[in-house]
Amino acid sequence: MLTYLYVALGGGLGSVARYAASGAIARASNEVFPWGTLTVNVTGCFIIGLFAMLTGPDGRVLVPPDARQFFMVGVCGGYTTFSSFSLQTLALARDGDMARAGANVAASVLLCLIGVYLGSAAGAAINRIQGA
Repeated sequence: MLTYLYVALGGGLGSVARYAASGAIARASNEVFPWGTLTVNVTGCFIIGLFAMLTGPDGRVLVPPDARQFFMVGVCGGYTTFSSFSLQTLALARDGDMARAGANVAASVLLCLIGVYLGSAAGAAINRIQGA
């Protein structure tokens, strides 16, 4: 039951981080494209990939299972914004801006896969460092 509390706390922290980061990026880019959501999703994918690799069975960092759930399910789950991405893409499509809607889908899928791959690769590389 305590794990649920950890996930809830992590989710709250991740959601606040998402709101701050996405909003700041959206304001800086004049909100002509959902750059804030895209950036949050890509960085969230990188972060979860890195953390999963570093704290996994072959990882360099040992953390309790509840700490993994707090961070991966809670913080990362609250931080990434797939539902926002979907709603913004639908809005672009409904506005007839199919080019931007398609670009958002393609960029999100491709860049988020690259993000989780690079995060995992970074974690694997850190795990291989000797003497650290």
